[in-house]
Amino acid sequence: MQILFSPLVLSLCFSALLVTAMPSREEIKARQREIREKRAAMFASEHVARDTADAPPVKRASTITFSNPAAAAFHVPGTSLPDVDFDVGDSWSGLMPITSAAGETRKLFFWFWPSLDAAHTDDLVFWTNGGPGCSSLEGFLQENGPFSWPTGTAAPVPNQWGWNKLAHVIWVEQPVGTGFSQGTANITNENDLAAELAGFFQQFLTVFSELKGKNLFLAGESYAGFYVPYIANFLYTNPTAVDLKLQGIWITDPSLSFDLVQEHIPALPFVEHFKSVFAFPESFMATLRNASDACGFTNFMDKVTFPPKGPIALPPQSFTGTPASVARNCRLWDMIFDEASNLNPAFDIYRILDVWPILWDVLGFPGSFDNVQSPLYFNRTEVQTAIHAPHIEWEECSGVRFGSRDTSPPSALSVLGPVIDKGVRNVIMHGLVDFILIANGSRIAIQNMTWGGLQGFQTPIQPESFSINGFGTIGTAHTERKLSYVEVNLAGHMMPQFAPWAAFKTLSFLLGRIPSLNSTTIDASLFPNDDELFGRGPRSKRTFSRADSEL
Repeated sequence: MQILFSPLVLSLCFSALLVTAMPSREEIKARQREIREKRAAMFASEHVARDTADAPPVKRASTITFSNPAAAAFHVPGTSLPDVDFDVGDSWSGLMPITSAAGETRKLFFWFWPSLDAAHTDDLVFWTNGGPGCSSLEGFLQENGPFSWPTGTAAPVPNQWGWNKLAHVIWVEQPVGTGFSQGTANITNENDLAAELAGFFQQFLTVFSELKGKNLFLAGESYAGFYVPYIANFLYTNPTAVDLKLQGIWITDPSLSFDLVQEHIPALPFVEHFKSVFAFPESFMATLRNASDACGFTNFMDKVTFPPKGPIALPPQSFTGTPASVARNCRLWDMIFDEASNLNPAFDIYRILDVWPILWDVLGFPGSFDNVQSPLYFNRTEVQTAIHAPHIEWEECSGVRFGSRDTSPPSALSVLGPVIDKGVRNVIMHGLVDFILIANGSRIAIQNMTWGGLQGFQTPIQPESFSINGFGTIGTAHTERKLSYVEVNLAGHMMPQFAPWAAFKTLSFLLGRIPSLNSTTIDASLFPNDDELFGRGPRSKRTFSRADSEL
């Protein structure tokens, strides 16, 4: 007997199948709850302190005091910051001149935070953002500061991965002309910049003399790939310039070489790898492939071997005069950016996985766009007063330049190799969904650089070689001759913002708190708590929890 179904019956049956095939919201929540419970059990078995949003509050005592009466003018009480409805502890901030000359008008803005770990007060980490001309207060508020105000959230929260949990940290807006920093920008190269910062530290240590003799670690991101190696080289070359003991550097998604190397050559392989994210039509992909062939970019990564077979020559047809001047027909990165911005109006060069809508940002610069819907946090008069900043219009990136341009060669072609040799440990990181500076470009730069008497890494970077318990495998890690190179799979340009757990672990390694990047000693403390996951913020006026101050 043949049974016939009407179109309506078939439609209802098919709809029923669809409903039963898709997990319900309750089922998804149950799975999430099961995952959290398994993770909590694993953490409990490792007996490592966890950051929890609801831990009992405890008042934290400062791990340092300053005897110079002048330090009092820079003091910021932990309960004085607008919109921060929890006690963040004592800090010190303000403007410091870069020389002792009477009437010196060039001053850098700083914000110093003492270590939360009373057992580790001999280390000082310096942080700078890049640009050039971008404020380190962006890094402070949305990357590695003691509290953070993430994009798209309503209120600041204690930062589970704040770097002052490991060491004293100072965020400095530099060079002159950046952020709140004062004076006329008159430098022309990175050596000038390094001398400027050394002068700042001389004056800073006069006021905060208890920090003299501390171990110094220089850290930053993006254009700090220029800043940090040149500052380190200056301090190593002039060991008496500043009464601090430089130990090593940490840079992420750094500008190490020419744009040709870090943007245009690796651009097409990057798009091919993330083809479904870019969603380019095949006709445009053909245009890119033709340009890549003509410019000598196709299969260029085959030249990046372990160990290198010799200096890696750049295709001469891709530039005019020097590699700093890319031939117009070879600017693949620009072509990709234009097309991606048409297809995805919210295209974010800093993290390509971001999509519509563009989120509100308390600093006014989420992703690749200005999005100012309210007064910027550091433009508010009450905030400026609280942190002893001048009452001026603050910009996250001021566009300050070194005269017409920075005349220093890229660090991987000049000072970075010797800086690595002189340090104890050094870390370079790169996020694999960063498009403004592409990870394969960093690989090219590293394999074309000489340090420790050899060119590049001698053994291959192994895939899936960087893990954190609770997360699993999140990237690759490789160490040779005092240099560790780490790539993180889902991280964008600002590593402490997009993968703060990875940044925190590598900083722990830099400081010598864990013996290797494969150590699991601190892993249980790194998975985000509910405040970090959901942006709930503190429910009442509270201090940091005990878990916040333990590791």
